[in-house]
Amino acid sequence: MTASEPVTGAEFLARSLAANGTTHVFFIDAVLRRTLIELGTLGVHRVLGHSEKAVAYMADGYARIAGRPGICFAQSVGAANLAAGLQDAWLGRAPVIAMTGHKQPWMQHRNAYQEIPHAPLFAPVTKFSARVDQAEDLPRLMRQAWREAMTGTPRPTHLDLNGLQAEVIETGMVHEAPVADPALQLTLPPYRPVPSPGEIRKAAERLLASKRLVIVAGEGATASAAGRELLMLGQMLEAPIATSLGGRGLIPTRHRLSIGCAGNYAAPPANQIVHEADLVLFVGCDTGDQVTHTWRIPPPATPCVQIDLDPTDIGRSYKNTLGLMGDPKATLAALIQTIGRVGREPDFADRAAGIVSAWRESRAAALASGATPIWPDRLCAEITRALPPDGILVGDTGYSGIWSSTLIELNGEGQTYLRAAGSLGWSFPAALGAKCAAPKRKVICWSGDGAIYYHLTELETARRRGIAVTLVINNNSGFGQGWPNMQRQQGNKPGDVAELGRFGPTNFADVARVFGLRGIRVEQPDQIGSALREAVASDETVVVDVATDIDCRAPEPWLPPGT
Repeated sequence: MTASEPVTGAEFLARSLAANGTTHVFFIDAVLRRTLIELGTLGVHRVLGHSEKAVAYMADGYARIAGRPGICFAQSVGAANLAAGLQDAWLGRAPVIAMTGHKQPWMQHRNAYQEIPHAPLFAPVTKFSARVDQAEDLPRLMRQAWREAMTGTPRPTHLDLNGLQAEVIETGMVHEAPVADPALQLTLPPYRPVPSPGEIRKAAERLLASKRLVIVAGEGATASAAGRELLMLGQMLEAPIATSLGGRGLIPTRHRLSIGCAGNYAAPPANQIVHEADLVLFVGCDTGDQVTHTWRIPPPATPCVQIDLDPTDIGRSYKNTLGLMGDPKATLAALIQTIGRVGREPDFADRAAGIVSAWRESRAAALASGATPIWPDRLCAEITRALPPDGILVGDTGYSGIWSSTLIELNGEGQTYLRAAGSLGWSFPAALGAKCAAPKRKVICWSGDGAIYYHLTELETARRRGIAVTLVINNNSGFGQGWPNMQRQQGNKPGDVAELGRFGPTNFADVARVFGLRGIRVEQPDQIGSALREAVASDETVVVDVATDIDCRAPEPWLPPGT
């Protein structure tokens, strides 16, 4: 085939995706059928899901593990649902490319059945959204969508294809060969810019002048694979290292310098130690309300150094900030080279390690608890033991995020932690996408029962497509995180407070069997380990339904007295 020999839009899209390394696409019918058929002939896996949000979450999980865009499709009427599914990818800084159909221009603004404007739906959750009106526009706009998704802060993009099922684009002709294209071969991070030597020296001087330095790393450091440099700098400067949930597992969580996640989903030691810092180094971390406990940890006047690819994020929350616009890994490496070997007093790092050690001792009994209903602490301890050295742990939002990020230990080497950036129910579809991106790695998904109800139907997808994950359901028959507040607010007022946040009881092991999968019901703590080992060893999705105590409280974040 020559560059001038025309191909259909469907052939161009399918062959371009295949030629540039896309292994899976996630979709809801009815859209791009010709493209999907062509993809099948090229060996690309086509994963049909049961809702647009679920396929967006699958593409999100795929992208975070593959380091390249996750691709998802939906027809015109599903565009609103697909856009809603991109919220988590936007907040979690994941490169997802969404494609939708839209009814042809002559049908617009005439009350066409099922049609609403798509641009306003995608505007808040994409970096780039464009209409593709004719097939000839597809190569140019596809390259631009890819570049936008992958460069700077990675985030979703959207192409709105002409035709209810994108048939205008699929049947139109493209006069460009669908070949390996540098724009479509970008992987995270595609570029590694480094600040100037003068900026590096200035930051190094400020770091060296600090007596109580703390490092806080986030999603950007994860996308940059900066764990090795992060730990090296921490060791050179005797600086305790905290992370956001998106940075969890960048370094071994049991390392002497590791103090856990900071913010409002934090175990107590991290916030206390960050609060005591006289300088905070933020590395690829957005300084939003979650990682700073609503901008109280560290206090607003705390001096900071901030490394970020996005210059608009530097100093966004802390005005006394020295900014370094650059790739976290490369910038940390430059700092390490500039600082050289130093002999720092370990007093503050030793104090931080002592605080963490004391807190670990205070949780030891709960982690080994033999109580029934089962304490989630014990479930965390068993998952720590069950997760393989190169395993992937996927946590949902809310209490699932707090339990999994505070009490499950990670080796900081081969293991990966993916967390929901805020969308309840995200974890199971995302775990399926993660498994598609890394078929040889084992995936454990932590979902609450409140979360799994959102996308329970994707059990059928897992069975049909042979996607093997271990789905652990923390089943307490309700919304555990909010349950005490519901009870407190109800007080002595008449009415049944259970109507606000309790449901079930449901045996999800039975539900799994209805979908043709294996299910294991766990009601005793000493059954958890064997159930997890059996599930992880399986080559199919296995549901491990753990009956837990809704009255157990996850670790509470620390705030200074009187705050």
